[in-house]
Amino acid sequence: MAKCEICGKGPLFGQNVSHSKKATKRQFKPNIRHTQVLIDGELRRIHICTRCLRTLNKS
Repeated sequence: MAKCEICGKGPLFGQNVSHSKKATKRQFKPNIRHTQVLIDGELRRIHICTRCLRTLNKS
């Protein structure tokens, strides 16, 4: 799974917990997009999470 190239966010691991409290393993995956971003005046294709993408659009 890809990591965000700006903040380094990657998959996290945890547990599904059912009504009977039986725990099974699961994975929390970040919302990573492969997009073109303007960095230092040139377009680069990078893996970036949507939170960082929103922050870049804001500034």
